Amino acid sequence: MSLRSRIDTWVESTPVQATVVTLIVINAVILGLETSETAMARWGHVLLPADKAILAIFVVEITLKIFARGWRFFRNGWDVFDFVVVGIALVPAAGPFAVLRALRVLRVLRLLSMVPQLRFVVDALLKAIPGISSIFALMGVLFYVFAVIATGLFGSSFDEWFGTIPASLYSLFQIMTLESWSMGIVRPVMEVYPYAWVFFVPFILIATFTMLNLFIGIIVDTMQTLHDAGMEEGKDILEEALGQEETRIREEIDGLRREMQALRRVLETR
Repeated sequence: MSLRSRIDTWVESTPVQATVVTLIVINAVILGLETSETAMARWGHVLLPADKAILAIFVVEITLKIFARGWRFFRNGWDVFDFVVVGIALVPAAGPFAVLRALRVLRVLRLLSMVPQLRFVVDALLKAIPGISSIFALMGVLFYVFAVIATGLFGSSFDEWFGTIPASLYSLFQIMTLESWSMGIVRPVMEVYPYAWVFFVPFILIATFTMLNLFIGIIVDTMQTLHDAGMEEGKDILEEALGQEETRIREEIDGLRREMQALRRVLETR
């Protein structure tokens, strides 16, 4: 095994990965404490060196991965994600780059690439984007239709909420989230338009209970598809391994038979 292979195996080993995950969690706590003036006044002399030490370990880990994998490192999306997150933390947080200081917390997102369960969820969300985009388009059409109707029906009496299409869109979005939709918007409207519930109740049923559940359905279906694909892949790998092992055993048996036959011939000649 070459030096690069040994380094790659060591970096991906369970103890090293568990250590990195632990450091990410510790670093997240440190970054949170750094936002507290009280904590910095009391433990700042410990928190800042610890933050720099953990960042140095992350840099060493990424460097070892790049050395071990070469250009293959940049072909893996998760490796590139780790590289960018750690690279942002190295940008000097001063002058025009001062805003990047707040982005140091992105290091916590490395948990997404380090924990397989979280990585699976992210992969499922990315795979579900096409289906989610279709639902977004459908919701956009529905929102526009309802916004035009709401503006025409209620705009004259409730200019702040439904006076314009953008105002109606925002009000309908608030209603869809069920945040103060009844006492805040619908009941005041019903005092002027008693039958306004005929408009708002179907909108809530369609936008909140139907469309949002479609989002969940697509994500769950995608996760199930990925799970099944992973199971099939694992089954194929297992069957291939068993086939190779069976072939090896047969070859060993054939070799033993040949040796027995050769030994028998030797004994017969005597």
